[in-house]
Amino acid sequence: MCRASASRWIGSPTTEAGPRPVPGSGLALVGRAAHNTRMRFDVITLFPELFAPFLSSGVTRRAYESGQVQVRLWNPRDYSEGNYRRVDDRPFGGGPGMVMLAEPLAACLQAIRQERTDDRQSAPLIYFSPTGEVLDQALVRESAASAHGAVLLCGRYEGVDQRFIDTYVDRQISLGDFVLSGGEIAAMALLDAVARLQPGVLGDADSHAQDSFNPALDGLLDCPHYTRPEIWQGQAVPAPLMSGNHSHIAQWRRHQSLSLTAQSRPELIDQARREGRISPKDETWLQAGLERLT
Repeated sequence: MCRASASRWIGSPTTEAGPRPVPGSGLALVGRAAHNTRMRFDVITLFPELFAPFLSSGVTRRAYESGQVQVRLWNPRDYSEGNYRRVDDRPFGGGPGMVMLAEPLAACLQAIRQERTDDRQSAPLIYFSPTGEVLDQALVRESAASAHGAVLLCGRYEGVDQRFIDTYVDRQISLGDFVLSGGEIAAMALLDAVARLQPGVLGDADSHAQDSFNPALDGLLDCPHYTRPEIWQGQAVPAPLMSGNHSHIAQWRRHQSLSLTAQSRPELIDQARREGRISPKDETWLQAGLERLT
């Protein structure tokens, strides 16, 4: 029989090497009372201890401490059978590595669904995988706007038994064309990006609106930023930023955003054009920039 144990509370003395959660003891959470929570993320991971410093550090910790974003950590090893609580096995057909077993994951997911009494069918199961769609700001905004959050599955080893993926996974997400040891870093990336969009998390409410890729910047890259001193190693702050003329500053920032995006991510310029976000003045600046380069 599977062990129907609790999920982990970040910051508790229980660690991978310490005492295991007590079956039937109820779920612990990261954040304050559940009734204050705007959204909930359940993370299925073999290494819940990796999340402790992440959830308790930096500006985004405000989202977790306030309960705006609730994070519950579930270890599938607690739902595996046998004395060794095995969660992986060798792949059929041979080959290197191990594959995560479907049954402990299914039992863990069932426990999560049972606990999510209000939205158990509404929260998608997201699996972090190289075959998934690349995580971008549009996907982050979609996740941040969700009333239900998601269940995040962090794979390990060679991956997860395909039958579990085919049966339960609703969406697959990738950080890019490279390989990590597990999905935990990808899960943290999504959680951090979602948390910083919550009201009151950042010191300035307009901070995230001016981030790269956001609608306020027409989906373009953000401009360069400068702070004190005015001259550093012989390099001065651009004159428009020191002028005190807000219209000149806004124009300089727009031009820098256009130039940087055209140079580093030209596909974003093309997308902005298709969406009607590039004005005739923008086009004039971009054309002048091309002429300066030729």
